[in-house]
Parts: sequence; structure tokens; C-alpha cells
Amino acid sequence: MEFQYENSFGVKGKIDQSKIAILPIGAVEAHGPHLPLGTDNILAERLSKKIAKRVNGLVLPTLPYGQVWSLRNFPGSIHISNRSLIAFLVDIGESLYKQGFKTFAMVNGHLGNQTALKEAARELYESCPELHVFYFFYPGMNKAAAEIRDKNASHTTYFHADEIETSYMIYLAPEFVEMEKAPADIPDIPAYVDATPVPWEDFTGTAVLGDASIATRDKGKYIIDIALENIVNILESFGEIE
Repeated sequence: MEFQYENSFGVKGKIDQSKIAILPIGAVEAHGPHLPLGTDNILAERLSKKIAKRVNGLVLPTLPYGQVWSLRNFPGSIHISNRSLIAFLVDIGESLYKQGFKTFAMVNGHLGNQTALKEAARELYESCPELHVFYFFYPGMNKAAAEIRDKNASHTTYFHADEIETSYMIYLAPEFVEMEKAPADIPDIPAYVDATPVPWEDFTGTAVLGDASIATRDKGKYIIDIALENIVNILESFGEIE
């Protein structure tokens, strides 16, 4: 159920029936020649709708901008600071709490947002102690991806517009994928990127961190289905689903 299409006269009853607000959070940034700038938004939205069906949740309008410092110099990328993102999320969470929600589930499509989401959740833990706040980023994906990858990852943490993320898109939003343009770009990422800020244009000219040309729907479905089950199980374990 999409929150923005409800009206003020009927929404209170639906909040009382659900108590779960789901916020898709993404970013606007370069994703190579084969995926759109809003890839992270699209993925967060599509996954959020799947979650909502399983947990009787209300999907909020997508928060479409994120912390994209690493890719901010690529054409089309729009960067906001962690400070801005944290403040925005805390304000949203506190408003949801006042509206009667008991659970605030942030579904993140962009790894760069995770620091801000975690900090916002900590602030909400203090200001809204009865509100359960979750920040989800494809839980279980690392193990699942390792099982089905055809090529090794460029980095142990980063994945971007590559075999994995492109597979997500082919599964969840194939209408936005141009596979005929998908590159096989496997950059040599220096070890120091884990210890100091490094703009990604220093090691990639495409913003693609792997072989996108070998992405498939089956790979995307395998990982997304695991992430979906893990999210539902986590919410169930906290008694969020009635």
C-alpha cells in the first residue's frame, strides 16, 4: 500500500491496522552506460513494495537523494551530506511516531547511505524509544552473491552497476536496463581506498565495478529473494508482523 495515495480521512485507520512504515531510500548517481541515474531509487522502491505485501506495511514516498561523495564528479550525480540525510531521516521518523507508527523500516538501495541511516536510527532510539527503527541493505547478499557470481568481485564491500546490481535491475526493473550497452569493466581498486577518501574517477571511468555483461535475471532473483526473506524474518523476530 502506497502512503502518498491515501487521503487524510482514511489513512489513520490504515496506520492503526499496519503500524509499519517502509521508506525506500536511494540516490541519484552514475551507474554506467546501461543503467539509469536513479537505479538505487528504483531498486529500493521495488523491494519496498515486495516487503509491504509480506508485512502489511505502508510504503512512503521514496527519499531520492543520498550521500554519493565517491561518485559526485560523474555526470548526473547529485550528492547530499550525511548531516543533511541524518536530519531528514530523524524528522521523518519523529513525524511517523507522532502519527502512530510503531515501526520505521528504511530500505536502502545505496551503500553510501548506510552510515547516515545507522546514525539516524540511533538518534531515533533516544527521541522515540517506543519506535522500532530498522535500516536494511540487502541483508544476506554477500553470501548469496558469492554463491552465484561468475566473476570475482572488484572489492570485498563495494558493488556498483556490475554483475550483481545489474542482475537486481534485470529482475526488479528490466524496462530500465540496456544490456546491449553493459560493459565488462573490472577496475584495479587500490588497497588504500579503505583507509582514505578516494574519488572513484581515480580508478574507474565508467562507474562500473565489474562485468555487467554477465548479469542475469536468475542471479538477481536469487539474491533479492534471500534479502526479502531475511527482512521479513527480522521484522517477525521483533514481533512487528501481526
